[in-house]
Amino acid sequence: MLLIYLLLGAVAGTAAGLLGIGGGLIIVPALVLIFSATGISPEVLTHMAVGTSLATIVITSISSVWAHNAKGAVDWHLFWVMTPGILVGSWLGGVTADLLPGAWLQLLIGVFAIIMAVRMGVSGLRAASQKESDDRLPGSLPLICSGGVIGWLAAIFGIGGGALIVPYLSHFAVKMQRAVGTSAAFGLPIAISGSLSFVVQGWGNKLLPDWSSGYIYWPAFLGIVLTSVLFAKLGANLAHKISAKRLKLCFALLLCIIGIRFIWQNFNLLVGLS
Repeated sequence: MLLIYLLLGAVAGTAAGLLGIGGGLIIVPALVLIFSATGISPEVLTHMAVGTSLATIVITSISSVWAHNAKGAVDWHLFWVMTPGILVGSWLGGVTADLLPGAWLQLLIGVFAIIMAVRMGVSGLRAASQKESDDRLPGSLPLICSGGVIGWLAAIFGIGGGALIVPYLSHFAVKMQRAVGTSAAFGLPIAISGSLSFVVQGWGNKLLPDWSSGYIYWPAFLGIVLTSVLFAKLGANLAHKISAKRLKLCFALLLCIIGIRFIWQNFNLLVGLS
């Protein structure tokens, strides 16, 4: 199984480098399929996928922050203002996910994947004409509250938050390079707080396999982080040789397939509501 986790880390890392997105969008759906195939209980496998994904982001985000900070692309003032909300929201995201049955969590992930696919598919059609303007950012309290909501959603879906933070900052006319760099920095508190929450929420659950700490499965964590950091650099190099527009469309299609599969697989839940 370690070979599969190594391969998953390579794919997630390459995609992250190519597209500037966190590997969680790939890691979570893939781990759901892998855990399901290995016979892990359906009641915990989705929570394990999310928790393990967040744990891997702790490692990968350090490398990403280092690179962005070297280019002066991280707004540390904005980071420290929003981080309290991020930390609280990420912890509550773990609590919220634990309250949801695995099938419902998969439904939410499926819907989120499709939303991200649509956003990614149309992003290349919009011209980035905004100018950087610090005075358009809201005050500290709205930023903290926004950080709380972003951290909450990111922890539920097992992502670093870039898919949520970059559009949020861009809305307030923050320069794209600065938004991406600062978003990378936010991935660290999201991952630390969120993964710790998943450890606590899952602690003592008798359905979890060996080598687990709460909802974090360490064999998967180890395999993914060993290759994801290395292949992220490869992806970044390939990004300069391949059409970004074509890449985004291909990845959007992949996310749509993942989202539709998760929704269809749990369609009985929706039928039960009618």
